[in-house]
Amino acid sequence: MDRISDLLTRGVANIIPGKSELEKLLHSGKKLNIYNGIDPTNVHVHLGNAFPLRKLQVLVDLGHHVTFLIGDFTALIGDTSDKDSQRPVLTYDQIEANFQTYKDQAAKILDFSKVKVVHNSEWLKKLNFEDVVKLTRHFTLNDFISRELIKTRLAEGRSVSLPEVLYPVMQGYDSYFMDTDLQIGGTDQTFNMQAGRTLQKNLRGKESFVMSLAFLTGTDGRKMSKTWGNAIWLDDPPEEMYGKVMSVKDDLIIEYFTLATNVSQNIIGEAKTRLGSRENPMHLKKELARTIVSELHSKTAADAAQNHFETTIQQGETPPDIPSVSVKSQNIIDVLVAAGLAVSKSSARRLISQGGVEVNGEKITTPNYELQTPNPVVRVGSRKFAKITLQ
Repeated sequence: MDRISDLLTRGVANIIPGKSELEKLLHSGKKLNIYNGIDPTNVHVHLGNAFPLRKLQVLVDLGHHVTFLIGDFTALIGDTSDKDSQRPVLTYDQIEANFQTYKDQAAKILDFSKVKVVHNSEWLKKLNFEDVVKLTRHFTLNDFISRELIKTRLAEGRSVSLPEVLYPVMQGYDSYFMDTDLQIGGTDQTFNMQAGRTLQKNLRGKESFVMSLAFLTGTDGRKMSKTWGNAIWLDDPPEEMYGKVMSVKDDLIIEYFTLATNVSQNIIGEAKTRLGSRENPMHLKKELARTIVSELHSKTAADAAQNHFETTIQQGETPPDIPSVSVKSQNIIDVLVAAGLAVSKSSARRLISQGGVEVNGEKITTPNYELQTPNPVVRVGSRKFAKITLQ
């Protein structure tokens, strides 16, 4: 499979108006204007966020004009395409600071030296009220309120702000202003990207394309999301990243090879065959974890992470470099929170009830447990350890 065929099929949910038309254009030799954008409301990048960046890098390598858009103006409103409530409003300074942190992580995937970075405030701030009214004439309110999340909010009596209604119009204008040939984003962005196609066709008489990408499933089987705590972050330490990948369900192995790595389709095909022949999924998952850590850190880091996993998780050994934490209370609930092994007392109780807490290798079954021995080692799950010193 050549790079263009791979680009158009790997993890692609939909291409509008059609795959064959875009494939023909990509093979024509014309250099296309392509963009993907973010509203930098979050400083962390997870493996799911990284998938569109992988597509952009392929297009950079193919010689196209790729633009990475910072939605510093649209972030002042907030996009609710994948949210059931309004997003918080940020200041320009917060947005720029967030992007710098985002860029440091995204640079592991995308070569920003070959990408044009723009801020949509450069043109959206210049629109006057008449300009905005003229743009809105190309859209209907019916289309906006027919979206599932908006319908749900309205049905439940929750508010939908007018700026939210204008968000797709502004994103559409981004595409028009940059004279975009191809927009890339998640399936939740399809409606907004379609607005760009509408303006390109109505105002410029030009056909443009939308590529909607599949979402990567999180470690718990739901869409990967910061909100649900099921994300693998690009800035996770190698051992943590490796361990998280190993916790992914077996039936997601192929999805992760497809959306979270750069391995070839041949390797993915071989992995499918091996799973079909009932090879132990643990073998494939280790290869997957090594690949992800190697791509985002280094091969050396991946070797060390695998060794750590095999000795501390599979063989049950305690790692030699666990942190020491001084605490005042001997109660296990207080200890877990003070040591940073649980985010709250309720979380600590839940971990204990699920059998996820050990002290010196002994599973703790009651939240009333009091530490007895000096300098005990507390373990939560398979990857978190702390040596406790009582004050």
